[in-house]
Amino acid sequence: MTLPLLSRKSPAFQRTLLALALAAASASASALPSFTWDPSLAGLNGSAFTADNLLISNYSTINFTSATTFTEEGYLAISAAQLGGNAVLPEGLNSDYGLYIKFSGAGTISAGDPGSVITSGTLTSLNYTLYGYNGTATYAYSGGAWTESAAGEVALASGSLQWGTVATIPSGNGTTFNPSANAGLNIDWLVSGFSSPTYALGLTSFSNTTSQVTVTPTGFVISQGGGSINFASPVPEPASYAMLISGLAAVGFVARRRRRGEK
Repeated sequence: MTLPLLSRKSPAFQRTLLALALAAASASASALPSFTWDPSLAGLNGSAFTADNLLISNYSTINFTSATTFTEEGYLAISAAQLGGNAVLPEGLNSDYGLYIKFSGAGTISAGDPGSVITSGTLTSLNYTLYGYNGTATYAYSGGAWTESAAGEVALASGSLQWGTVATIPSGNGTTFNPSANAGLNIDWLVSGFSSPTYALGLTSFSNTTSQVTVTPTGFVISQGGGSINFASPVPEPASYAMLISGLAAVGFVARRRRRGEK
């Protein structure tokens, strides 16, 4: 079957060009951006690996400072990675070397008992530092806070909050609940070349089951909660810009030709 050719002056042809340009510019948006981390550039014992998603174990403490405000702090230990939806275990990670994020923040949340009502809110601040260390480390909860046993840490990146949301959902028994959080974080890379490319935005998502949540007199503690971190550029890549601009330019050229032909 032979498809009919579209006239270059037809609206359908112009729409096709625009659609192709937009599709080319956003083709990579459906997949997580990949990155390569090279621990050896920071003096760590691990080898370079490529991934598009980092899997996280969450050790954090949340304290309510009023009926609608809270603070949080703790550690996010990087446990594994993914690439294209497949598991990646970086060579030496959590045996020869380790990676964790130390963070602290604050936020607001709707009033109510999280064991019986859904609550939601926003993060108002969050600061963090990504550390690497040689050897192994453990995490322990003592005296109302988490501690870690790593030694000789190297700061790899730091940053602060760009946006963030939090929520809790009751499990149904009137007591326990599932907390979650999502955030976008600015990144300031401190070790040149450790990450390639050097994305400027980190996207985080955490969802914790009731077995990972312990209620305390002032809030709750998360033990080995689950989450992930991936990365994004704040603006489209130059190649995507070029495709989009060329496509729009072609649409404009055809439109001008059409107007001239109608005169």
